[in-house]
Amino acid sequence: MATYIYRDPVTGDTKEVVHGMTESPEIVNEATGNRMERVITGGAGFVFKGDGFYITENRSSSYKAAEKAESSSPSAAPACGAGGCGACAA
Repeated sequence: MATYIYRDPVTGDTKEVVHGMTESPEIVNEATGNRMERVITGGAGFVFKGDGFYITENRSSSYKAAEKAESSSPSAAPACGAGGCGACAA
């Protein structure tokens, strides 16, 4: 369901209406009886809801230190191309 804005072309009154994208309802201004026209808007695109949305971008210093230590330690098995995997005959 999407939220659309409708405007009375005579009075300029606006109204928000929620309906499906495939529907094209006849929206009428209750005060005047005029048929309202849909206003084309830019929309929001997407909305951030909830707290902690950027949790991955603001890591703690202990997490960064552990990540650095993990990346600087040598791996247990040598990478392919170094002659340690058996597929590479040195």
